[in-house]
Amino acid sequence: MERRHLQYFVALSEALHFGRAAEKLGIATPTLTVQIKDIERRIGAELFKRDSRTVSLTPVGETLLHEARSILQKFALAEDLARRVGRGESGRIEVGFVGSAVHTGVLQHHVWTFREQVPGVELLLTERPMHSIPGLLQEGALDIGVVRPPLDFPDTLESVPLHVDEFCVAISSRHSLAHTKSRVKPKELSREVFILPEQSAGTWEVARRGRFTPSCQPCPGSLIAVLGLVSIGNCIAIVPSVLMESALVPGVVYRGIAGPPIRSGLLALYRSGDPSQAVQRLVAQMRGEHQRDESDRS
Repeated sequence: MERRHLQYFVALSEALHFGRAAEKLGIATPTLTVQIKDIERRIGAELFKRDSRTVSLTPVGETLLHEARSILQKFALAEDLARRVGRGESGRIEVGFVGSAVHTGVLQHHVWTFREQVPGVELLLTERPMHSIPGLLQEGALDIGVVRPPLDFPDTLESVPLHVDEFCVAISSRHSLAHTKSRVKPKELSREVFILPEQSAGTWEVARRGRFTPSCQPCPGSLIAVLGLVSIGNCIAIVPSVLMESALVPGVVYRGIAGPPIRSGLLALYRSGDPSQAVQRLVAQMRGEHQRDESDRS
């Protein structure tokens, strides 16, 4: 039985008149009569009582009417959902992000903007270890990943810049360098113990510029954990400068690094050619915001 058979049956059940039902359906009355007989033949029972003047539902017809309306409603909902998904107005997007992404406010901005514009799409956000994000994207466990480069990722992934900042040094408020407002020269840090955050590129660049091999401790987890160890005074850390405003931890002060800025930033990664219209809409929003920011800076 096809969808049209249910539509014919429901139309006649509501009109209880072959002529009026056929007119509503836009078909000839004899055609409707043939279709109803075909349905009854398939079911093996009469759906309507007919005489020269009236048409009424049989008990079997009344039972089928309830189910037919439910099925047609589900058809309509499925069609509407498919259309909205096709337009990127419905669905779900899995976003994985590196912890430092929330400190810039950029991720929150894109989430709020997208939810306002496309309320039918569910955004699920989870903090992930940065080096796991490319693999999770390839596996389909994530749709978009927000990372802090440099980071190697395969050619099957594309990227959109989200934010640009630079690295600074986080030190204990009891450290001798905490009492100066001037930028710290890399060579002044040669005798320090560094704790490596998840993105350690800034640390290695500071060591390269200062011409020393850093003494390092492994990353303890999140940036807040890194700053917690810095506050105790046993080590320092090279971290994104956005933390100067967003992570005011007791016992921690931040200082700029002398010399050319050691650039940092955020990228959004996504699968090349992702068929999801919802993902494409979010990526387009991110790209548009970045292009406007670049235009404003120029």
